[in-house]
Amino acid sequence: MAVKTLIPTKKFTKVDNTDNRANLNGDVILDFGLDFDFDTTIYPESDGKPMADNTKQFRLITMIKEGLESQYIDDPDVFIAGDLLWYAIKGDNGNRKAPDAMVVFGRPKGDRGSYKQWLEDNIPPQVVFEIISPSNSKKEMKEKLDFYELNGVNECYYYDSYSGELKGWLLKTWQFVPIKRMQGWISPQLGIRFEMEGKDLVLYHPSGERFKTLYEMREERDKERERADRAEAKMKLYEEKLKTLGLL
Repeated sequence: MAVKTLIPTKKFTKVDNTDNRANLNGDVILDFGLDFDFDTTIYPESDGKPMADNTKQFRLITMIKEGLESQYIDDPDVFIAGDLLWYAIKGDNGNRKAPDAMVVFGRPKGDRGSYKQWLEDNIPPQVVFEIISPSNSKKEMKEKLDFYELNGVNECYYYDSYSGELKGWLLKTWQFVPIKRMQGWISPQLGIRFEMEGKDLVLYHPSGERFKTLYEMREERDKERERADRAEAKMKLYEEKLKTLGLL
């Protein structure tokens, strides 16, 4: 009598035998009681669309994404991404959107090719941002808004970088309710403040510090490095004087 291991090719359930074995044609078939549910769906990591259509849109997307990254840098359970495809339902690779920026509380940081919700404790992004460019149609943005509402996004923000229009919605009883006044609005979940300076969107961290572009962050780091170098050079000069005077 041969002993064979059952290699599943379809979904199967445990054989109901007291010794957890099934007998087939005199052979013992070992069954480990596993319930395999293979997903053969392909989930592309790109939708073929550019992250941004122009430099202004790109600058704003990266400012928001990197600003939020810096805000939650010490929290390992806040995942933040930009232009990442979010698949809401297993087996349906057409049910997807790629927010310009999204925040997911309760999920660990780390690289992902896409955000497959069923692999993330079924937690949808709680906050999403969209930076609208001239190539984005009203139909496209309405479809995105409907998708975010249907799949449980708590806060959604749209900013048109050319017209200067800023809109926001909060999810209440599974429906988006428009935020009446965005000037000075504070996000309930992020704690960030929205301000409009003319047509320009300005965001502030809960600390009151303004969100900075990547260029501004680098410029600030360079200035801090220069200050540190000057302080170090000044200290070395002071030590040399002390040595000359025999005090060191």
